[in-house]
Amino acid sequence: MRKDNPKLTFDELYEKLCTYITKKEERKLISSAYLFAYEKHFGQKRLTGEEYIVHPLNVAYILSDINADASTICAAILHDTIEDCDCTYEEVEKKFGKEIADLVNGVTKINKLKFTCDNEAMIANHRKILVGLSEDVRILIIKLADRLHNMRTLWILSEKKQKDKAKETLDILTPIAHRLGMNQIKSELEDLCLRYYKPDVYFSIVEKLNQTRKERDRIVNEMMSKVSILLDKNNIKHEIKGRAKSIYSIYKKLDKGKRFSDIYDLLALRVFVNTEQECYQVLGIIHSVYRPIPKRFKDYVAMPKTNMYQSLHTTVFGLEGYLFEIQIRTYEMDEIAEHGIASHWSYKEKGSNVKASMQSAMEQKLQFFREIMELKEEDVNDEEFVRTIEEDVLKNTIYVFTPKGDVIELPQGATPIDFAYRVHSGVGDTMVGALVNGNIVPLDYVLNDGDIIKINTNKNSLGPSREWIDMAYTSQARNKIKSFYNRIDKEEYLKTGTELLQKEVRKRKIPFSEFYNNETISKILEEFHVGDMNELHISIGNGKLTSISVVNSYTNNSRTKEEIILDKVTKGDNKKITVKHDIIVEGIDEIKVNIASCCKPIPKDEIVGYISKGNGINVHRTNCPNISDLEERIIDVSWNPEISKKYSTDILIRASENKDLLLAIISKTSGSDISIQSINTIQSSGNYMFTLNVLVSNTEYLEKFMNDLRTISSIIQVERVIH
Repeated sequence: MRKDNPKLTFDELYEKLCTYITKKEERKLISSAYLFAYEKHFGQKRLTGEEYIVHPLNVAYILSDINADASTICAAILHDTIEDCDCTYEEVEKKFGKEIADLVNGVTKINKLKFTCDNEAMIANHRKILVGLSEDVRILIIKLADRLHNMRTLWILSEKKQKDKAKETLDILTPIAHRLGMNQIKSELEDLCLRYYKPDVYFSIVEKLNQTRKERDRIVNEMMSKVSILLDKNNIKHEIKGRAKSIYSIYKKLDKGKRFSDIYDLLALRVFVNTEQECYQVLGIIHSVYRPIPKRFKDYVAMPKTNMYQSLHTTVFGLEGYLFEIQIRTYEMDEIAEHGIASHWSYKEKGSNVKASMQSAMEQKLQFFREIMELKEEDVNDEEFVRTIEEDVLKNTIYVFTPKGDVIELPQGATPIDFAYRVHSGVGDTMVGALVNGNIVPLDYVLNDGDIIKINTNKNSLGPSREWIDMAYTSQARNKIKSFYNRIDKEEYLKTGTELLQKEVRKRKIPFSEFYNNETISKILEEFHVGDMNELHISIGNGKLTSISVVNSYTNNSRTKEEIILDKVTKGDNKKITVKHDIIVEGIDEIKVNIASCCKPIPKDEIVGYISKGNGINVHRTNCPNISDLEERIIDVSWNPEISKKYSTDILIRASENKDLLLAIISKTSGSDISIQSINTIQSSGNYMFTLNVLVSNTEYLEKFMNDLRTISSIIQVERVIH
C-alpha cells in the first residue's frame, strides 16, 4: 500500500511531469497553477498539521502516475481554490482559461453538497458523481485522486468518521473507478477502505500474509526464473513479475466462505510481451510444461471486459505442487488494465485509431450519466433513484460461465435465453431447459455475476417459443427468436399463398397451363412489383396481396377489388371471419386489414372500415375526422372479442413545468398494463407539451392511465391524439 508524502515539493512533481509533458507552454502553465494555488492556500493547514498545498500536490502526483494531461494536472493543483480560498471561477478562468476553470468548478460542485443522514449521504454522493460526469470525465478522475490522498491520511479522523468515509468510498467511488478501468487507484482505495472500515479483518489478513511471505517469495522467485528460462528458449522477448494479491480481494474470497489456505492465487505471476500473438504463444508454452487447472482459463483478450480490460488468465500446477495464477498481456494491455480510460489522455495527438475508438466507446458508456442529471436539478433524487443508478449503470454488466469455464459477458437482467443465444443461435433455437449452478431454473430466471449455466438442448425441438421474446432481456436474443419465426412464417406463407392462388385459378376455371406460362407470370410479377413466384405466394400468404387481385390482373376483370368487396358486403353475406389484426369484417374472408395511423384505434374503441384503393381496408375510430366526409367506401367492422394483443396509440400531455415530469409519468405506468414506447417533446415555449406513444390492451386501461396522469400537479391537460 502506498503512503502519503507529507514533504512532497513542487520540484519533485515538476520533475516527474517533465518525463511525459514536453511542451514548454504546458509546463509553464503548470508552474503558474502551483504559484497561484500556493498563494491562495498560504497559511492554511491540514488536520495532519502540514501545509495545505501538500494535498493538491499529492493529488497531482497521483495523476502523474497515469500520465494525466496538463489541463488535468493544473486543475488538480487548483481543485480546492474555489471551495476553500478567496477565489472565484471568473478569476481562475481569466488566468488559466475556460477548460481548466470548468474542471476546477466541477470538482467544487461535487464537493459542496452536504447531507446529514446516511441515506441522504449516499444519495448525495451519487448525485455528485453524476453531476461531475455530466460535464467532463476528468472531473471524476480528479475526484478519485483527491479521495485516494484523503484516504491515505484518514488516520487523523475519529473512528466513526473513518468508517463513514471508508464505506462511502467503497460503496460509491470504487465501483466508478472499476467502471473507468482504473484498477491501480481502485485497488489501493479498496485496501484503504478495508483498513479503516474493518480493521480487525484487515490486520488479520496482513498478519497471515506476513507469516507466509518468506515461503511465498521463495517459491514465486523460483517460478519466475523457470518460466523466464522457458520463454527465452522459445525466443520470446518478455518481462515477468511476481504479482501481489490485494488485501481486499483476499477479504472478498474469505467473505464468500473460502479458507485462507484455499486462496491459491496468492501466488501469482504477470508476463508482459509485445504482441497479442505472443500472448497466446506464451500461454501454450506454459501449458505445455505446467498443467492448467480446468475451468480456470479466461480469455479477456478475445473478449475484453466493458472497462477495456484485456489479458489472458490461467491457473497452473507450478513448482512443488503450488498453484499459480498467471496473467499474460502486452505492455499496452497492462497500461489499459491499470489506468483504464485514463490511459488514453493523448490519443488524439498520437493519432491512434484504436485508442480513439476505445475512448469513444467509453464516452458512449458514460453518456447515460450525462442524460440523467443537470446540476440545477439537485433535489430530484430519492433512494429509488440511487437503486436504479446502481443497477443500470454501475453494475450493468455480469460475467457468467459455460460448464467448460468460458466467460460470457451479459448485461445485468439477462436470462438463460440471452445466455443461450449469446453462445450460439443453434443452442438457443434447440434449448429445452437450463441449469444454473447445478439447479434447474425457469427460463426467465435473472442471472447473477459468476453463475455457471448449462443449457439443455434437444435437436428434435420445434424451436423457441414465441413467449421467449418477452422473457429475453437482450435485443440480440429477441431478434434471433424473431428471425427464427420469420423463417418459419415464410415457409407457412409460401405454402398458404400457393394454395390460395391455385384455388382461385381453379375457381375461375382457368387452365393452369394458360395462367402459369412465362409471359403471364412475367406480367403479374411486374404489375405487383415482386421478384419471383415465391415472393408472390408469400405476399398472398401473409395478406399483403390477395389471390383475387392477382387473378384479376390476368383476366383483366373490369371490376376492381374495391367493387368486389363492396359487392360482397351489399349481398348480405353475414358470416363473420376473423382476419389479420384481430378485426372482424362482415362477409370478407380474404382481405388485407390495416390499423389507421392517424387515429390509432385500440380494442373497445368504436371503429369503421374504409376500403382504400389498392391497400385493403383501413380501420379508423368512428370520430376520426379523416373519414367524416366519406360514405361510399365505409363498411362495418368490429374487434374480435377474443383479442389479447396490445395496440399502440398516442396521448398528448400539456404541462406547466417539466421538472421531474418524465419520471412522474413513467411511475404512473407501474401496475397499469401500459407500456410507454416513446416520449417526444413537441413544444417547449410557454407550456410544455409531450406526445406519448403507448401500448395498451383496451380503452378501459387507457382511460385509467390518463386519469392517473391528470393527478400529477404540473399536468394541465391529457387527451388522445388524432393526427
